[in-house]
Amino acid sequence: MTKETFKVNNSDKYRLDVYIQDESNEITLSHNRPFVLVCPGGGYAMTSDREADPIAFAYMADGFNVGVLRYSVGEDAFWPSANADLSVAIRLIRENALRWHTDPHKIAVCGFSAGGHLVAMQGVHWNDPDVMRLSHSANGENRPDAVILAYPVITSGGKTHADTINTVLRKVLASGDSEEISRMKDYVSAEKNVGKHTPPTFLFHTCADPVVPVYNSLAFASALESCGIDFEMHIFEQGTHGLAMCNHTTNLKGADFDNPDASAWIGMSCRWLWKHFAD
Repeated sequence: MTKETFKVNNSDKYRLDVYIQDESNEITLSHNRPFVLVCPGGGYAMTSDREADPIAFAYMADGFNVGVLRYSVGEDAFWPSANADLSVAIRLIRENALRWHTDPHKIAVCGFSAGGHLVAMQGVHWNDPDVMRLSHSANGENRPDAVILAYPVITSGGKTHADTINTVLRKVLASGDSEEISRMKDYVSAEKNVGKHTPPTFLFHTCADPVVPVYNSLAFASALESCGIDFEMHIFEQGTHGLAMCNHTTNLKGADFDNPDASAWIGMSCRWLWKHFAD
């Protein structure tokens, strides 16, 4: 396995880590693999280790080259900084596809919670002029070919996760411009911006999520259906927020993230990706 790290903006704090299967005549899937880029959650305040490498390595074990994006958070997390970071990462993967034995037309992006908001926003706003300008992606190099959303923040409406949305809109909210605030709340509400340009999407959530209501995934799925975009969604009855792998590999002391039913999600998403990435 080869690991490489790249900066995605001017700060050393934010980076793309990639893990590439070395080519081998014994491994058919080592020559032109699809790629899964993982965007951990953390409310745009941090990026969770539980939703980073463990997720990426699960996809790698199923035959994907993988990466983890540590995108702009905290005081640096305001629209469109994180999406510019994600766009740079996707562009870098495409630019290095030949060297990394990766198919440049089979790049999926996977996001959790606030990382799910980031990824959903990429799905609907990859063609935003500021995002393209900041990431030097003039020709759609930053468009994902598929999107995977795990208990994502989607809406800025009544069933949102307010801290996530308020962080993204920090600069706009500080302006006090009520008209611009209203416009941008709609703009960062991903379900309101789905279109024919949005990639196929896989969603997983739980009905019992106490932090990000399941409405968020349902709203995005409804928007996808209205636009004729392919999607697959799995809603599990029980399970808290932040499940990650849903088993002992990403459990946290003092918490209960062990959920045998929901743990099926990653295998389901792999099968869905292979179906959509079939030649």
